[in-house]
Amino acid sequence: MTFQIEESVNVLGGELKHCSMEPLTGFFRNGCCDTCDDDRGSHTVCAIMTEEFLAYSKYVGNDLSTPMPKFGFPGLKDGDQWCLCAARFLQAYRDDAAPRVRLQCTHRKALDIVPIEILKQCAIDLN
Repeated sequence: MTFQIEESVNVLGGELKHCSMEPLTGFFRNGCCDTCDDDRGSHTVCAIMTEEFLAYSKYVGNDLSTPMPKFGFPGLKDGDQWCLCAARFLQAYRDDAAPRVRLQCTHRKALDIVPIEILKQCAIDLN
């Protein structure tokens, strides 16, 4: 199966930077929050995990902290960076549990779901 990757542009209009190589993240597991039409979850927000967000995510049904070796998933911990689903990020924001984000590593397709103002409020790399 061949995927047509969207152009690697971040929400600021620049080159999309790597989010994380360890743990290896992204829909394509290339370290970037690249996306395509087949990425139904829009894994486009480069989020920095916190204990609060990981607990929240588990509570709403997506356990990101428990390792799943059979899927090559190490489990996430506080401080890890991960390409998060844009809708999950927005949901967490609305529930006051949003993690911080790296705008230079967040794909512009995230803007289809999350307003730039919200991303900027949570950004660690806004100058």
